[in-house]
Amino acid sequence: MKSEAITRIRKLSQLYAYTSIQMHENIARKAGLSGTDQKYLGFFLVKGAMTAGELMEVTGLTSGAVTGLIDRFEKKDLVKREFSKTDRRKVLVVPDTEKIMQLMAPLYKDYRSHSEQLIGSFAEEDLKIIEKFLEGSIAIMSETVNQFKDK
Repeated sequence: MKSEAITRIRKLSQLYAYTSIQMHENIARKAGLSGTDQKYLGFFLVKGAMTAGELMEVTGLTSGAVTGLIDRFEKKDLVKREFSKTDRRKVLVVPDTEKIMQLMAPLYKDYRSHSEQLIGSFAEEDLKIIEKFLEGSIAIMSETVNQFKDK
């Protein structure tokens, strides 16, 4: 019985991932971005200003791909390159968080509202189970990412 439940959850997890890709791609297109660029933009919202090397580390992209990504974001005035105040040799890529939020927040408004309603429909005990599942899934994915980085 438990193996059937595991299979159901794995299939739902895959469907969730595929549907998430479709949703983010469509939202990104409305914002004038590609789906992957939009997700990479999210790293700036989480981490703030980064060097190109730091962006390479979090995204796994090559230096050339990161340069292209930064150029595309800069063209849309979503980030700007600035010299580090402590080390003029270092260039930081600084996000315009306000502009990013102005661009993206309206596109996520309905999704966010519906998601919050869905989450709110669960009992506290159920939310702890969901949270545990998500935290465990994130840990497994992070471990997988790190395994591939090491090879």
